[in-house]
Amino acid sequence: MLALEALDVYYGEIHALRGVALEVRGGEIVTLLGNNGAGKSTTLKTISGLLVPRHGSVVFDGSALTGVPAHEVVARGIAHVPEGRRIFNRLTVRENLTMGAYLRTDADIDADLDRAFELFPRLKERISQVAGTLSGGEQQMLAIARALMARPRLLLLDEPSMGLAPVLVEQIFTTIGSINRQGTTILLVEQNAAMALSIAHRGYVLETGAVVLSGTAGQLAENERVRHAYLGE
Repeated sequence: MLALEALDVYYGEIHALRGVALEVRGGEIVTLLGNNGAGKSTTLKTISGLLVPRHGSVVFDGSALTGVPAHEVVARGIAHVPEGRRIFNRLTVRENLTMGAYLRTDADIDADLDRAFELFPRLKERISQVAGTLSGGEQQMLAIARALMARPRLLLLDEPSMGLAPVLVEQIFTTIGSINRQGTTILLVEQNAAMALSIAHRGYVLETGAVVLSGTAGQLAENERVRHAYLGE
């Protein structure tokens, strides 16, 4: 479904991604692990068209995405939930969700609103509330639900557990698993490596902008280097 080949991405003269290659197959949850500054968010931004690689390619369903503007990437079936949620603070929950469907003209938007409320019942209770007044956990739910309103085939999730209480982290990850089982492929960036590996099929480890390890979630969870650096063992 998604293939990155030899990606080199720069911020000015800073070489942020160094020859990154990875793939995500349809139906999978693939996780990207790594410390802060490893290049995980940069990878997602490059896929979603917010950054343009200097070298290499991004291919989605056989078509090149390199240089395609972000709104067209969404139209092709990729939605991005960025780090920090980036909801529209002054809009209501309903208005935020409607904005997620801004490219759509079909008749199924109300049905997808109902699906969002099934996944996140708390949002239905807050439907008329201004989004900026929601709790951190509710804002994360809203950010994910807004992305799903675009009906993506590939969902990019950047640090969905950041700043959340442990009970909410478990709830968010349970819901991510449900979204995947309902047919959405997921590329997940997550600092909580144990939680990420518990739901992922495969994973990659980034260090200083380069892929240094890859394998199934089980293989990575048993890897001594991963256990020491990311699982606290």
